Amino acid sequence: MLNKKLVITAALLGCTCRLPSTQAADWTPAQAPLMTRWAKNVSPVNAHPEYPRPQMVRKEWLNLNGLWQFAPSEASDAAPLGKALTGQILVPFPPESALSGVMKHADRVWYRRTFAVPPRWHGQRVLLHFGAVDWEATVYVNGKQLGIHRGGYDGFSFDITDALNPTGTQEVVVGVFDPTDKGDQPRGKQTTNPRGIFYTPATGIWQTVWLEPVPQTSIMRLNLVPDVDGKALRLSAEVQGAVNPNLRLRATALDDNHTVGRATGPVGTELRIPIRNPRLWSPAQPFLYDLQISLQDGRKTVDSVDSYFGMRKIALASDGKVQRLMLNNKFLFEVGPLDQGFWPDGIYTAPTDEALRYDIEMTKRLGFNMIRKHVKVEPERWYYWADRLGVLVWQDMPSGFNTNPPEASKQQFETELQRMIEGRRTHPSIIMWVVFNEGWGQHDTERIVPWVKNFDPSRLVDNASGWTDKKVGDVIDMHNYPGPGSPQPEPNRAAVLGEFGGLGLGVVGHTWAKTWGYRGMENSEQLTQNYLKLLRKAWQLKDNPGLNAVVYTQTTDVETEGNGLMTYDRELLKVDPVRVAAANQGQFPPLPIEQTVVPTAAQQATNWRYTTDKPADNWFSPDFNDTAWPQGPAGFGTAGTPGATVHTTWNTSDIWIRREFTLPDNGDLSNLSLSLHHDDDAEIYINGVLAVNAPGYTSQYEETALNAAGKAALRPGKNTIAIHCHQNNGGQYIDAGIVRLVQPSAIAAR
Repeated sequence: MLNKKLVITAALLGCTCRLPSTQAADWTPAQAPLMTRWAKNVSPVNAHPEYPRPQMVRKEWLNLNGLWQFAPSEASDAAPLGKALTGQILVPFPPESALSGVMKHADRVWYRRTFAVPPRWHGQRVLLHFGAVDWEATVYVNGKQLGIHRGGYDGFSFDITDALNPTGTQEVVVGVFDPTDKGDQPRGKQTTNPRGIFYTPATGIWQTVWLEPVPQTSIMRLNLVPDVDGKALRLSAEVQGAVNPNLRLRATALDDNHTVGRATGPVGTELRIPIRNPRLWSPAQPFLYDLQISLQDGRKTVDSVDSYFGMRKIALASDGKVQRLMLNNKFLFEVGPLDQGFWPDGIYTAPTDEALRYDIEMTKRLGFNMIRKHVKVEPERWYYWADRLGVLVWQDMPSGFNTNPPEASKQQFETELQRMIEGRRTHPSIIMWVVFNEGWGQHDTERIVPWVKNFDPSRLVDNASGWTDKKVGDVIDMHNYPGPGSPQPEPNRAAVLGEFGGLGLGVVGHTWAKTWGYRGMENSEQLTQNYLKLLRKAWQLKDNPGLNAVVYTQTTDVETEGNGLMTYDRELLKVDPVRVAAANQGQFPPLPIEQTVVPTAAQQATNWRYTTDKPADNWFSPDFNDTAWPQGPAGFGTAGTPGATVHTTWNTSDIWIRREFTLPDNGDLSNLSLSLHHDDDAEIYINGVLAVNAPGYTSQYEETALNAAGKAALRPGKNTIAIHCHQNNGGQYIDAGIVRLVQPSAIAAR
């Protein structure tokens, strides 16, 4: 297969241009609050040396990653043409990152470096490629302005041939303007004031910069569309330069160096390459064919590139009850993490290609078959690893945040959306485009979504992930924290759960700062157990009402957000991988039987003492005198709160409730647990000991484990349970009971 062997070979044939060794020796990374294990391997001589375009490989190229001159700037500054800059930066890491060596933010910056063109490239056109620059880039070569590119996530190129000096040193200068949250442009989760679910920005160059020689007439872009039912690959190519009438496009498909199909046709037409008995691509078997493509003028090869493709089909079809997401004409329940693509030391840029691959490998190890790439577009090598390792990808369009943007901003959004699709649509791993997320910058949905579907009919389209559905596209997508839940399936659209979970666990020594999660866990075992509970419910929703896919939040912690399955530095996996992998694939241990010990309000209206005025500090103590408090039946809350059984109205910010209960003298107390429904944050005390800290909210009663201190506080006879619940927003409710968990085998033995 081409994939690994050819890409590595191409990388070795390339050359990384370097600044003088004295400058390289002086460079050191900055120190972020967290660093990954790969950071120590990063240096000016090996910054992302791999070939950056794995699906259109040429043998000759020149890597311009490494140390560049660098300086922040003002809007009024003239371009520093022929002038040295005072600072330096390690490209392709954004200046906000530790690995850039800068770790500072500026809205406007200058980059400058020199390079030499290999003499063997004489007579060819020379292209200067940028993987991505956020957001506006003005590029100069030898003092000549080549153009301005706007868009922070798509690759772009300039033909610099006519700007080159005949021999010797060449100069490239790049001016960048990135308004981040001061503009309407797509920016994903970048903000100049990182907090909560929004993170450090990535200004400027954040993907590989490189040079490539091409013939006067050359292949510029490929479009590969597998036709599984027709047993063929449909291929078209965009060509730049003069095209004479004799020019032909030739393509050969190979399986382990054996030709399995070929086609030739005029440039500008679509080729159909028949593939007899095609080997299908899937997460379980991610088989990739090699592909050789050339421009032929008679017997003369004008240009050639190497590529690869996967034969896979994604479509909607009814199973007789609901619409299903069908992979290769079979229903596959898709389970994946929300993947933010942030790094503590590189921000938007992974420290190394090995690190980029690692996240996908861990996703596979955890039993996932899908990833939702969240409001960020990755370098092409990330999708290459997704193709090779075998994982489905839902690709988000990075969000803007103006829901009523001016016409120019609308046009820019659609331009960047089109470029994203054009730049990534050859990857078999990508099966769905997600146009908007949670209403962020959402506009003209009913017009844009059909355009996306028409532009790329080979994939599904999600019009809006979470809460702002506009009745178009292929899926209806809800978010439910912690969930899970399912939208009601529709006759022509499939139901998916675009986000849920968010169970939080901060690990000392592996956090960026104080962390939070949608629901806090105390340790790895509790996190694993609660994850299994969520996934069991998710798989039940597959059959009723007919859910197709779930996306768990999230792959890793990100800055202050502590709800990752891995720590932000990728050092620790916070869950048991064996049990989590089994759960993700629908395999669960038998459920314990819950036997009621103390009933909830859903079973029996039982009186509690309660107050909505802040009580004395010892309000949770067993000997606290609560006789002055009012008395009323649980549950406490407001009508309409999901899953609530309200017997006493509570509509203030806080409530404190207490009651006594009795445990039998001869019972086993080690297997007792709470049946808890809280909306929002709750603290539960048993006999004066904090037994459960439950941030966030639930939408139903859930079995909730007592901590070790809480279990130890239980005793035969009289006990006291005391609860404080705080309301943040939305519905509100609090109630609790106690259950005994008995394994089915123990019941059978009796």
